[in-house]
Amino acid sequence: MDSNMTVVRPAYFIIRGFSGTPHINYYYFFLLVLYIMSVVENGVVMALICLDQSLKTPKYIAVFNLAFVDVVGSSALVPKVFDTFWFDHKKITYSNCLTYEFFNFLTLTMQSLNLVVLSFDRLVAITFPLRYQIIVSLKTMFSLIAACWIIAILVNLIAVGLLTRLSFCRSVVINSYFCDHGPLYRLACNDYRPNDIISIVLPVSIIWAPLLFILISYMCIGAALAKISGGQDRMKAFKTCSAHIMLVIIYYLPILVTFSVAAKMPRNARIICLSLAAVIPPALNPLIYVLQTQEIKLSLKKVFKRMKQSKIAVK
Repeated sequence: MDSNMTVVRPAYFIIRGFSGTPHINYYYFFLLVLYIMSVVENGVVMALICLDQSLKTPKYIAVFNLAFVDVVGSSALVPKVFDTFWFDHKKITYSNCLTYEFFNFLTLTMQSLNLVVLSFDRLVAITFPLRYQIIVSLKTMFSLIAACWIIAILVNLIAVGLLTRLSFCRSVVINSYFCDHGPLYRLACNDYRPNDIISIVLPVSIIWAPLLFILISYMCIGAALAKISGGQDRMKAFKTCSAHIMLVIIYYLPILVTFSVAAKMPRNARIICLSLAAVIPPALNPLIYVLQTQEIKLSLKKVFKRMKQSKIAVK
């Protein structure tokens, strides 16, 4: 297309989503249940961290940020999916589509980067236990989280910004369950090679690079644990990492499995797997921290004890 030609921006896009999938209404209901679980559970975790002074530590600042990102991510995705397909509002305006994409990928990016921050916290705690409070202070943790937000915002602004130079003069039907970057830019009828490049940069920066850092950090943790002479002390140190390891598995495994077999999967099956990879981690992350972390358990017990005492006092 001639560079002097006007960019064609459609009035709206149509999100095709799960068209043709049998009994799909049950799946929409399942997504809604996961969303409610995510909001309630992450809300409880955030409330506990805010109310309990013992949880105002660098580690739980990162946990609070992850819970916040999970709530925002679920709220950016699921209600719109529910409205789009359950109530058949499949049309979305051009500007709303780009905004929708930005917030969805922003939260996915932040979830991945937040796991990196938590792995750094565990790495320092295991390998430099005597210097942990000096290295990982509240100021350091806030700085790391702020840096993650800045990186996530810049990367996704670039991705969305590149979409604004595209002309959509053919189809406006997006073959995904939301305004997905790949299916969206491939609808363009002018040169979208820059978008192809950013579609490679995005997975590397938000999936592969963070995952590589996490794997290297656990190799270092494993080496440090091997130097601990007592088996009981080694197990105690490892247990402090168990919740984070489960978070990493729940976040990365569905994404990696889906992308590795995506080309062989039917379109609707791939879309369902991708949507599950987006909504399951926010619903399970709080349960993992409640079940695996002693500090959260103690905080919950304190809350229930206060509630019980207040009821007795009222009577």
